[in-house]
Formats: sequence, C-alpha cells, structure tokens
Amino acid sequence: MSNTILAIDIGSTKICAIIAEIEGDHVQVLGHGIAKSQGIKKGAITNIELASKSIKKALNDAKRIAGSNLTSATVSISNAYAKSLNSTGIVNIPHKDISIKEINRVMQTALYNANVPNEYEVIHVLPYNFRVDDQDFIEDPYGMNASRMEVDVNIIMTQKSNLSNLKKAVRSAGVEIEGIVLSGYASAISVMDEDEKELGVAVIDLGGQTSNLVIHVGNSIRYNDFLGVGSNHITNDLSMALHTPLHVAEKVKIRHGNLIETSNEIIELPIIGDEENKNGVSLEIVHSVIFARVEEALMILAKSLDKSALKEQIGAGLILTGGMTKLKGIRELAQSIFHATPVRIAKPKEVNGLFDELKDSAFATVVGLLLYKSGQHTQYEINFNQEMLHSKMGHTDDLGDLKLNHSEPQTSVPAEKPSMETQMDEQREEHEASTITFDELPDIGNEKSGPIKKLGNWMKQLF
Repeated sequence: MSNTILAIDIGSTKICAIIAEIEGDHVQVLGHGIAKSQGIKKGAITNIELASKSIKKALNDAKRIAGSNLTSATVSISNAYAKSLNSTGIVNIPHKDISIKEINRVMQTALYNANVPNEYEVIHVLPYNFRVDDQDFIEDPYGMNASRMEVDVNIIMTQKSNLSNLKKAVRSAGVEIEGIVLSGYASAISVMDEDEKELGVAVIDLGGQTSNLVIHVGNSIRYNDFLGVGSNHITNDLSMALHTPLHVAEKVKIRHGNLIETSNEIIELPIIGDEENKNGVSLEIVHSVIFARVEEALMILAKSLDKSALKEQIGAGLILTGGMTKLKGIRELAQSIFHATPVRIAKPKEVNGLFDELKDSAFATVVGLLLYKSGQHTQYEINFNQEMLHSKMGHTDDLGDLKLNHSEPQTSVPAEKPSMETQMDEQREEHEASTITFDELPDIGNEKSGPIKKLGNWMKQLF
C-alpha cells in the first residue's frame, strides 16, 4: 500500500519541501519546492511570520508540481538547540521470549530513568547497545530467549521554546507537524552506507549558516554536536576583507574558492556603496580569507570529535556533506586536520524521481527525511510522538495497545513472577472462559456446536 508524504527541511539559508510516494522501501519523488530562508538564523527561528512565508512558498511549489494537497509533514529541526544524554533501562522477561513489546518496555524504562530537563522535549530515543542476560553487544534481541534484558540509549532532545516556535511557523503555512527529525540525523541517513554504519562513522554537514557533527557507532547515533558557522560566513568575511558587496563576494567564493592552489592574479571588484568604481584585489587574499575560515571551522569540529571519546570507534572515517563541500580542496584540508582519518565527500543516496538540482550535497537533509519515512531509521527507535518505530512490521501485534509514557515509572519485575499486565490478561482470559452467554452459543445447525463438542470444551475449561 502506497503512502504519500511531505518532507520539509527548514534550514538557515533555504527551505526545501518534497512530496513523495512511499511503497514499502521504494520512494518516488512527485514534486519539490525551494525557497530562500527568512526569519531563521543559525538554525533558530527569529521571526515566525517571515519563516512561515518561506515555508509556504516552498510548500506551494511542491504541491503545484506534485498535484497533491497534503496537510501534515515530517520536518527537520536544527542541532542548534539539541542536547543528548545517555540512559540505561533494565527489565525482566516473564515469558522468556523477547518480543517487540519487551523491547519497547526496556526502551521506555531507559527513557523514564533519564534525567530530562523540564525545558526540553525528547525527539529521539535511540538504542545503541542491548544486553541479554550476561551477553553484551547484542545486535538484535528480537526473538531471543532470556530472563533479563538491558539497553543503553542515546536520548536526543530539544528546547521546548524552539520546538514551539517551529510548530507555529509550520502551522501558519497551513501544515501540521506529524514527525520531527534532527537535521544531522537525517543528513547521516542520506549519506551513510551499510559498511560505514557497521564500522562506525562520523558525518559532518557543512551548511549555509551552521555545521552539524553526528557520530554513528554500533546500532545508532551516539553523539551529535553543532557549530554556528557555515559557508555564508566565508561570504561575509570576503565582503569585509575585499570591501565589496555581499552578492559579489558570493560570486568570488563560488568562482575562485580554492583551498589548495593560490594565484597572484588580480581581479577587479566593485566597492561597497560605490559600485561604479572598482578595486583591484589579488586572488592570494581571496585564498587566505577562505582558507582561514574553513580551517577554523574544521578545527573546532575536530576538537568536538575528540571530546566525544568515540574517535577510536569510527573505523570508516569521516563523511563530509553540505553546500560548503563544493569548495575545491576541502577533502584534502579535512584529512590534514582530522589526522589519520579517511575522509570522503558524499551526495545523498539515489531516490527515484529526484530532480537534478536536488542531487547535490546541499540537499542531504531533505533526502534523509524521505528515507527516514521509508523505514531507513535506526532499527528500533522511540520517535517524537512517543511511538515505537521498528523494522519488524509483520509483528506489530506484539505491541498490542501498549502506550507507555516516560512520566510513569517503569520497574523491573522479578523473573519468576509474571508482570501485573500479564496477571490481568490471564485473569481476563479465565473470566471469559468461565462465562457463557446465550448470545455466544452457536446455532444448533452448526456441526461444530454438537453436544459432544460442547461437552468436550466444557471439560477443558473445568480441568
């Protein structure tokens, strides 16, 4: 069964909306819209009205191309105000077999045990290590036989005020939010392959006004960080250093941005406030300005990687994505800064119907949102709506009507005693088995309802 979805990447320099159809793990893009960001600075909304107008423009273009009108969307949220914390949950397994219900229960327990500040709201609960009895580093506990299960989770949360402003801006554009995904998480989904996930990898998304660092080790994201520096800062630096208008500085960056080679060539540039007269500027100055800003940003991100204490676990190295990766020589510079770490520049994965302009590293986040909705998220996850996401779609009945909230305490139950929920289920079944109403009696003409058959059923219920 196909499902039409809307994904909106709310960035600091651009808003991108994509409408796509998902059938299983197959994604088909139907339409897209791109608008320049307004009212958003360094990942945070600074003017709800202007931000809403930008979102609406991108949204209307996507709707017009796709020919469909969707009222709910999955949106990205900046790493700017996101925080992470680790937590652990432990539960006993009454029936010895681990089902989706048990996995959900242990993750909810870890969420309850976490000390989430009042001003923050949880957007992802990502398990990175399961322990079954005394066995550590279990890849997938589903279906295993055990009496006890533990989980270590990475909880990603964001400030409630920032989240509220985002909801208002999206709602003013005529759309309700049905899902929220951390932008760095979405970017990582769109560029990582299975081997890199297995070996451990760091993903850096170098955007227009911000840069995100995400580290994927084991089964999920273990660390995320944010830097309020992007390619727009290079443009600003060039504008000030060369005393030329911003739009001219942007063209200089795109045309002459090179981190390896330098030149003594002189170029003529207009002067701020007096564009009729021009100044001669050496490309050597252009090179030094760009190099200084990019080197500074990468060095800060390298320190963040060291701070994570996970550097030794990223066997697959570093992935660079985002608009700033178009600068020539950025890979070589990153390799010299991130010592002995392999570096590659990545574009988002191929998606059917993706327009050529979206096959660019600057659109990694919005493509990641589509892939997230198609099921390419972490194997098990509790999302923004407190729902359990998992890949065992054929076994959703294990969850039943289980809907736990992290505001309610979860306690570990001794293995030899069934849980309160199990006892209530058994009592309900015994009550139903011993109670017969006239409405439940089958028709006499039904061959299955003969007196001998009924007598046999009655004897089973008694003994």
